[in-house]
Amino acid sequence: MEQPTDDCEGAVAQQLHQEEESLGTLIDHLEIVVTEAEKRTNGALNIREFYTVYLVETKLLKGSKWPNARELSSLWRRYSQFEMLRLYLENMYPFVVCPCLPEKKSVYSWNAATNSSDTFDPDFVDRRRAGLETFLIRVASHPVISRDAVLLMFLQQNEGWQDKLKDYAGYITKAESKLKSLSLPSRLKNPDKRFEVCHKYGSDLHLNISSTLKLRSKALEKQYCLHKLHANYGRVFSEWSAIEKEMGDGLQRAGHYMDSYASCIDSTLEEEELVADQLKEYLYLANSLQSVCRKQQIMQLNLERAMAVVDSKNIEKQRIQQGKSSLMSRLFGAVDSEEIREAKLEELEHKITQENNSVTVAQADLNKFTMNALEDIQRFQNQKNQDLKETIRAFATLQVKASRKNLTVWTHMRDCLTSIP
Repeated sequence: MEQPTDDCEGAVAQQLHQEEESLGTLIDHLEIVVTEAEKRTNGALNIREFYTVYLVETKLLKGSKWPNARELSSLWRRYSQFEMLRLYLENMYPFVVCPCLPEKKSVYSWNAATNSSDTFDPDFVDRRRAGLETFLIRVASHPVISRDAVLLMFLQQNEGWQDKLKDYAGYITKAESKLKSLSLPSRLKNPDKRFEVCHKYGSDLHLNISSTLKLRSKALEKQYCLHKLHANYGRVFSEWSAIEKEMGDGLQRAGHYMDSYASCIDSTLEEEELVADQLKEYLYLANSLQSVCRKQQIMQLNLERAMAVVDSKNIEKQRIQQGKSSLMSRLFGAVDSEEIREAKLEELEHKITQENNSVTVAQADLNKFTMNALEDIQRFQNQKNQDLKETIRAFATLQVKASRKNLTVWTHMRDCLTSIP
């Protein structure tokens, strides 16, 4: 009598799953833009707290039927609220390589002065605004987390979405404590080689990108100094032209091109910062990849511990059956009565059954996590290959553009000097 009910429930679940897949992701239905940033303050006059808010605007695309989505919305969000959203998504979907937020403070900058703690610098704030928009687009494009109800509430509701997070506060705290406990020395008996490879890859990816960004910052600092040095040549040529009659015009024009060469580096560096931000995104995504692998190790460790408990209980059961369950019995040959032994065996059988159920649940959770995580890691790899290829191509294009601009300046400078009588 129960079979038709189960089949009916399975058919309904499959139909709902098909309907969700047919909808696609949230980004297919909703246009998401972080349009501007604004500096605000709160508190008394003598104790003020300054902070930056970002305007998140969404628009439902024509013909879209995303559940509970509003046609238009516009609201302000703080960076800390973006952090709350990401923490929620990371812990509610532990198998997902969760998209990352832009840097909280400027790092790997070519100019040491911009590596300060000033988070209100207009250029930095605008770059972070663009990074937050990228984060929202990444999340809304994900095939799993884009369907989360809290995400849509974050995008379109001023109130209520934070209350939803309170229900998961305990879960998030528990997940964080487990991740910290994994840093203690512990070795898995049967580690999953696939996740070991992914964890090492994440570490290598983080190392290589950070090394690239460090080398870039050093090279750009020298390049910037070299360009700005030519401003001195421009000033000398201009002063020199004032005392030369025949050579004056040529020297003046040459000084002008020297100044142009000195100033053209500024726009180049601004464009390079945007490319660097794209690399930084994958610097942090490498950490997200490692986090997924650590969560798999936690689940594997929990399974092995549960299996170890079952093994110890079975050994204890064998000892009771042999009448050698205690130290006293082994030393003096005392044997429990048949009634006591039967009571102990019955209690132990009950515990073994419970522990076996725990092993079954842990194994099922691990299998489900492994399947979902490997699928998402493959999605991440495909996305990474495409994005980094475009980033490196953009960087190469930028260098060619800058070199052509510099060559043009030097060509004009050569013509000015050769035209001097």
